[in-house]
Amino acid sequence: MILPTDQPVTTADKTFIQLRQDIVEGIIRPSSKLSETELSTKYAVSRAVIREAINRLESCHLVERKANVGARVVALTQDGLEELYQVREALEGMAARLAAVHMTEAEISDLNSLLSTHFKTVQSGETYYQEAGDLDFHYRIILGSKNTQLISMLVDSLYHLIRMYRVQLGMAGPRVTTAFDEHRHIVQAISNRDAELAEMLMRRHILYTKQNSQKTLLSHINSQTRM
Repeated sequence: MILPTDQPVTTADKTFIQLRQDIVEGIIRPSSKLSETELSTKYAVSRAVIREAINRLESCHLVERKANVGARVVALTQDGLEELYQVREALEGMAARLAAVHMTEAEISDLNSLLSTHFKTVQSGETYYQEAGDLDFHYRIILGSKNTQLISMLVDSLYHLIRMYRVQLGMAGPRVTTAFDEHRHIVQAISNRDAELAEMLMRRHILYTKQNSQKTLLSHINSQTRM
């Protein structure tokens, strides 16, 4: 999914967006070393294009460079998850508070319509996967805050790292329906223009999601240790 700010213009843009998506969705695994030669072959572009894409991915916090190692995809770690979700809880809680004040009636109506489409997904109880951008409940609320500094931090800087954790440690089982219900209650608070309640519910939702993701990540780490 391409965000509105991501409309590809050049081959470099297209490669960056594709590479970013492959990292977020785990096609390129966490901690993987990024070889310019191998990637240039895989994506059928020059090494210079790959080099530029890797530099841009570093600014998205999806890639890190280490001495004597080179560029690697960031690892999914318990400490990384804890720190990222602490930031999410604070900033997205504030985004929900501001959205309750600043979203238009039309935007709130669209948010309710989005949840209606999500309900069809969660009815199976198997997963609650959301595409990036306008099909993402959290993205809509962040934009609805109308705070440019907040949007810059959550969308321009951290959005795809957050999605990497969300997609690869996705919800399953009972958490699918409870997460959807939490979304529904957040939208209701925003619809009622109850800013304080909207923030509280969003912070609680992200806390519960963090706890679920921690269990999933620990299970992945334990399974890899046993291999």
